[in-house]
Amino acid sequence: MFTEFSFTCVIDLTSALEYDGFISGFMEFYRKTGEPYLGTAYAIMMCYWDGIAHFVLYLVMISRIADRRAYRTVGLFWAGSLCANMSVFITGIVVGKYGSEIRPAFWLNFLFLVMPVLGAITLFTRSKDRPLTGGYNAQHAQSMKLIWRPLDLLLVILLLAAMGFTILRGLAALDSPLGATSIYLRQYEPYLKDPVGFPRVMMLHQFFYGLPVMGAFIYGLLKPGCTWMSDWTVFFAGAMIQCQWAHIGGSLHPRTTAPFRIPSITFSSVLAANLLYTLTPVLVALRVHSNPYFFLKIAPFPGQTGLPNSEEKDTKYKNK
Repeated sequence: MFTEFSFTCVIDLTSALEYDGFISGFMEFYRKTGEPYLGTAYAIMMCYWDGIAHFVLYLVMISRIADRRAYRTVGLFWAGSLCANMSVFITGIVVGKYGSEIRPAFWLNFLFLVMPVLGAITLFTRSKDRPLTGGYNAQHAQSMKLIWRPLDLLLVILLLAAMGFTILRGLAALDSPLGATSIYLRQYEPYLKDPVGFPRVMMLHQFFYGLPVMGAFIYGLLKPGCTWMSDWTVFFAGAMIQCQWAHIGGSLHPRTTAPFRIPSITFSSVLAANLLYTLTPVLVALRVHSNPYFFLKIAPFPGQTGLPNSEEKDTKYKNK
């Protein structure tokens, strides 16, 4: 499957290069009869990501499978990236201005949605490569309150800010009458109203799915022993990087008409906010994997029963 998908990555890269005018004569027939929405700014950036990032991930996973080595982390990152990619892409085609131009080639996209979902389920249910329990180091890490863990405190603040940013853009995509959303649409990201439909669908995905996941990550940084953090942070990081790559690139691409591009006055602030929004889940994933002791279950030490010393002696005396 990874070998076949890597072939389609080359097709996507060829399509993006031809739409941007770097090459010609390769995809002309498909552009007319297959999927005309591939010429949108969002789809071009999506194809670049598939042709470069996903292609590299496929080669890495194929290499590790051939060498009989684990590929759990890489596989979860790929699954999150492709799931987000195709769920936004398919939904955006249906609800956007290209919904009336659906052709038989459109249905091929569902294969690229089903396979990463199955892959993610397989990897989530497979036993982990590293142990889920820790000893003294885990006990020491989990005994520290959040105030004494400055990196975790910073990540919690970044996640809270990302959740607020998600709510703002989600309400804007839902045409909320609030003044803040109207100002944001008009002065910061008018790309959310692009009739192609992809930006709006992405904001709704982040609002309904990304928001509770980020809330769960805050819980995982506060509550010790959340072993699920190691997998879900990688999966979510892959999804967010792909979404933000296509969103930022699409809003800056020449094929996006001028009224929907980022205004020059707020360009730097919008770009900085989007880059920080992209970086936040990546930092959380790096934190979990670089120092996992806080997220492990604590194994009891030899001779430890969880009873006070006097009770433990009484118990031994009664047993004798």
